[in-house]
Amino acid sequence: MTYDIQLKRLYRPVEKDDGARVLVDRLWPRGKRRDSLDLTDWYRDASPTPGLRRQYHQQAISHDSFADRYRRELGDAPENLFPLMRYARRGRLILLTASRDIQTSHLPLLREAILEALHEEDATDHEPSSPPCYLGLMRSS
Repeated sequence: MTYDIQLKRLYRPVEKDDGARVLVDRLWPRGKRRDSLDLTDWYRDASPTPGLRRQYHQQAISHDSFADRYRRELGDAPENLFPLMRYARRGRLILLTASRDIQTSHLPLLREAILEALHEEDATDHEPSSPPCYLGLMRSS
């Protein structure tokens, strides 16, 4: 199964087909009111820990070191991905950040972790879980 997970800056305009819009930053963006952002959720648990975020923003660690440590954080608490996985299973998921450069932020790493967890879960789920799945099995018999 394919999943549509996109990355955007929080400040970009909302589009009609955005789907679930989830801010995945530890800190609330300065000067922004929640009702002005059209968010589905603000989910902090999948963002880097404050210490790791601080070290990266102060350039005390390289991007590679940040990526390794952030992946480890996500691996140590896989349950933190569950809410984002649920959004992705329902349709398009937009991961939002206030960071200026999305590609060097945590979002590409987070998308990778979510997709990996979804595919892993899909591979281990061999029993149909809904009537449409059973219908497909009945037709092939």
